[in-house]
Amino acid sequence: MAGLHLEEFRVGSVIRHALTKSVTESDNMLFSVMTLNPQPLHIDFDFASKSEWGKPLVNSLFTLGLMIGISVHDTTLGTMVANLGMTDTTFPAPVFHGDTIRVETEVLSVRESKSKPDRGIVEMEHRAYNQHGVLVARCIRQAMIFKKPA
Repeated sequence: MAGLHLEEFRVGSVIRHALTKSVTESDNMLFSVMTLNPQPLHIDFDFASKSEWGKPLVNSLFTLGLMIGISVHDTTLGTMVANLGMTDTTFPAPVFHGDTIRVETEVLSVRESKSKPDRGIVEMEHRAYNQHGVLVARCIRQAMIFKKPA
């Protein structure tokens, strides 16, 4: 698996993920419908055209999921036990149809589990940027990660 084991995470390291994605209208509509979110800013072009943005905004929870998803291959693929939480989630700028999202992850802390010797907890900050380098999302995530097998 490509994910990192607990011992491979280094506090202060920044991983610039190679995977990027251009967000489509279909991504936004499908996600909004699947999550039963009727917010007209996401799904009603006429309504959104009269907003300060003049066009639909991409659902921020899609942006959050995309940001974390882009990070998985380089961080937790096959090595994660569980997500423990996400804090300090912010969306400082909107995402629109056609924006291309790139992500970087900074390792904030690493510690061994006090109760389970085969794992530990990693705290990471994920940051997503659009194609213009504008920060569009960030969150701090805590994940339980396996140590390397003995």
